[in-house]
Amino acid sequence: MDTAEGADPAPLTEQQREIRRTLRDLLDQHTGPPATPAPQGYDPALWARMAGELGLTRLALPEEYGGTGHGTPELALACEETGRALAPSPLLATSVLAAPLVAALGTPAQRADLLPRIADATLTCALAVPGGSLGHALGLTGDNTTGAWSGDGRAGGVQARPAPAPDGWLLYGEAEQVLDGHSAGLLLVAAHTGGYARSRTLLYLVRPEDAGPGLVRTRRAGLDPTRSPARVQLRDVPATLLGEDPADPADITRALAAAGRTAAVLLAAEATGAARGALERARGHLRSHPADGSPRSAPHRLADLYVQVEAARTLTYCAAREPGPGPESGPLALAQALDALRAAAGEAVPAPDAHPYFRRAAADELLFGPAGRLRARAAERTGLLGEAAA
Repeated sequence: MDTAEGADPAPLTEQQREIRRTLRDLLDQHTGPPATPAPQGYDPALWARMAGELGLTRLALPEEYGGTGHGTPELALACEETGRALAPSPLLATSVLAAPLVAALGTPAQRADLLPRIADATLTCALAVPGGSLGHALGLTGDNTTGAWSGDGRAGGVQARPAPAPDGWLLYGEAEQVLDGHSAGLLLVAAHTGGYARSRTLLYLVRPEDAGPGLVRTRRAGLDPTRSPARVQLRDVPATLLGEDPADPADITRALAAAGRTAAVLLAAEATGAARGALERARGHLRSHPADGSPRSAPHRLADLYVQVEAARTLTYCAAREPGPGPESGPLALAQALDALRAAAGEAVPAPDAHPYFRRAAADELLFGPAGRLRARAAERTGLLGEAAA
């Protein structure tokens, strides 16, 4: 029951096989938590090898900014392997969530400054949205054009006002559940400006080294210890606008939604990899403890789970190869992958080393789901609900 490559809807290239093979070998060498937990929430030495030797941070970035321009399928392969090992790293926060927004919205000067540093792993990033509603902000679980996810400009959330310095801004407010927000070298903060009557949500760049005492970043104890959520508090923190002030504020929410649909594919790949890891442990536990539970039905349950995981994997790579910005099938792939991860983790719980997979399943549902809302929003976007009603 090897799930290594059997579900790929298209054959892997030799380069893709090499990415998978070398990353798997590297992660297998770093199994288990470090003796002394790093303050970053991940192993800096492992991250340096993942980014430097394997070039994971360069995979989906344009060549003109130091990337390799391979795109989503190659990055999905990397995410699948990091998910299988439940490897903590800034890959999700930096390369999946933040870098596409810098590439889509940044000015030429901002892209030239930030993207090469993301590509060579000298800069990590975090996306901070108010209210902890990351899935809604990315348009995955609700309509992000309404502004409800960021407070609609009312009290609360994060507010932006012009600073005395030219082209400067000051941010005031806080954001919860910011992945890697305690250690990132750059924060992308969603904030309101223009007052309640003319409020619009824009994205701002906050550089912690220039923020002063007004920026307080606190790592929180999350359900999943391999994720690193943080509370980010801003008290008149200096910031710069990401890109230009758009004539149509909906440009920002559209960019967030497009980035969200691509992120959904990569999150689905990560969840599928985690489901594979949980399934491997469930199978190993059954082999070593054949008398546990219902021995006759257990192999059949594992076979059903295998089919569910492979279906999620197939849907994920079909979405990864979908042309155009923001694949429409990304959220559906994520919903399928979250269901598969939850089912595989539940089956693997009797195994002594399977509880981290169960925690990952629950944490991902809270951050990016639940699966039912992902499907409902995807159906709403594609008009399926209207067709069914008609």
